[in-house]
Amino acid sequence: MAGPRLLVLFGSQTGTAEDVAERLGREAQRRRLGCRVLALDAYPVVNLINEPLVIFVCATTGQGEPPDNMKNFWRFIFRKNLPLTSLCQMDFAVLGLGDSSYTKFNFVAKKLHRRLLQLGGTALLPACLGDDQHDLGPDAAIDPWLQDLWEKVLRLHPTPSGLGVIPPGVPLPSKFTLQFLQGALRTEEPCVNTRDPQGPPSELQPFLAPMVSNQRVTSPSHFQDVRLIEFDIAGSGISFAAGDVVLIRPENSADHVQQFCQVLGLDPDQCFILRPRDPDTSCPVQLPQPCSIQHLVSRYLDIASVPRRSFFELLAGLSPNKLEREKLLEFSSAQGQEALYDYSNRPRRTILEVLCDFPHTAGAVPPNYLLDLIPLIRPRAFSVASSLLALPGRLQVLVAVVQYWTRLKEPRRGLCSCWLASLDPEQGPVHVPLWVRPGSLTFPKTPGTPVVMVGPGTGVAPFRAAIQERVAQGETGNVLFFGCRQQDQDFYWEAEWRQLERQGCLTLVTAFSREQVCTLGPLPPQEQKVYVQHRLKELGALVWGLLDHHGAHFYLAGNAKTMPADVTKALTSIFQEHGGLSGTEAASYLARLQHMLRFQTETWA
Repeated sequence: MAGPRLLVLFGSQTGTAEDVAERLGREAQRRRLGCRVLALDAYPVVNLINEPLVIFVCATTGQGEPPDNMKNFWRFIFRKNLPLTSLCQMDFAVLGLGDSSYTKFNFVAKKLHRRLLQLGGTALLPACLGDDQHDLGPDAAIDPWLQDLWEKVLRLHPTPSGLGVIPPGVPLPSKFTLQFLQGALRTEEPCVNTRDPQGPPSELQPFLAPMVSNQRVTSPSHFQDVRLIEFDIAGSGISFAAGDVVLIRPENSADHVQQFCQVLGLDPDQCFILRPRDPDTSCPVQLPQPCSIQHLVSRYLDIASVPRRSFFELLAGLSPNKLEREKLLEFSSAQGQEALYDYSNRPRRTILEVLCDFPHTAGAVPPNYLLDLIPLIRPRAFSVASSLLALPGRLQVLVAVVQYWTRLKEPRRGLCSCWLASLDPEQGPVHVPLWVRPGSLTFPKTPGTPVVMVGPGTGVAPFRAAIQERVAQGETGNVLFFGCRQQDQDFYWEAEWRQLERQGCLTLVTAFSREQVCTLGPLPPQEQKVYVQHRLKELGALVWGLLDHHGAHFYLAGNAKTMPADVTKALTSIFQEHGGLSGTEAASYLARLQHMLRFQTETWA
């Protein structure tokens, strides 16, 4: 294969952009193109001036923010002193991944595309804007865009004469080989901390935090199990402030690990050394060397995730069974995406379940392809729900245990939340790998600045940390709008809030959506649901006064489905009613608050 001509750089937060970038790398290989695939911050950005052909794959996170693994690149590429001819020799294309339910849909991809043009780059085609909200996901936009991209790329770099495109059914070489060792030298992660004292814990070197308590905080009769979990972080080097998040790397259940090994015919006690085929490829730092199959499957491979399209594409190439192979090829084709959605995405079928559905194929998967086939378990982020000023040496999180039913026989379970819920420190020592990073919420440093916080459900977690921190600093201008279903079922930290109210440190406004009853004429009583946005409007004069006359900061956290839009609508209504603004002026006022970081949100799907 010719030397590297194509460079694919990605910025990924949840793994989707990385998966798309790897897909681009495979498709380049099939077209006989040399290709490197790297995270943006893993690439020496000063070398970009020498690259003739680059594809950027970028997700947009939070409120239009770049992913963590491209933030250094982002700061560099927007330096004002970069010459406007810096990239005049570079052909490029930008593929964006976003969610059109957010205001700044694909903001990173759009802004990067414009900046590359400013610096003299030549766009091969307009930016691709993949949308999670589409029924078929981002692939609905990506598939036709890639078809156009490869036509343009092959005009610049035709395949060598006599060599055609490698068809999808033919597997490419695996990235790694598993060199099995003689004897069962089972490798386990130590339950002691061997952390480098030079720096705080990180993804590459998490702190194994002892779990102190794991308490259910919803009523036993409530439909949702929510846990308040406390960790001992004394001596860890971990420091955090209100608004920060803790990242936790979960494990697969023992039953799932056993089932996976049985289906693929693997010995969990067998040990191996991982070797990259390409000298430019490095081994995953999370894996010990040597490593056991048990460790690989339980702590690294995300067998409980819903497989992406690339999984079916690779599996098809490895399948020796004609019927299974045909179905897998259908699922990996552009024409088969609706069938794939119905089979996999809609019912949330997991990788393990798919492998069980294709037993002949699963039993023939060479171990060398395990890391190509199955993504790594990604850490889950939780808002820190406590302050070091109130609870020194401790860190608390509020975790809603995810469990729901689809048309499949078994319930769907959140990997991390269910794993955490299963841990019981009263039965013996429990250690959880974790580290902390800054979140998207930052609270005012200026003394005397009031804050208005809207946190329904578990969205209240970061505000509990903020209130603890601010009260310890002597700040009393704290207004909390909290919403839940019923006061006696899921009112988190009620006693704590009431005590702070009595001390004059907190103004608490509640909305219990299942407790409001009204009677309409002769009709029988019926439920009228009251949410936090209704309480906001009722206290519009207070909210407007705090924002406009006292410079308050406004915060919103919780489920991204409809609540953020409803609260934003209530706010603009308050600006109009109590501030005398027109609709346009109210929208501009809100935009100014956002620009000044006086309106901040943290939402999740």
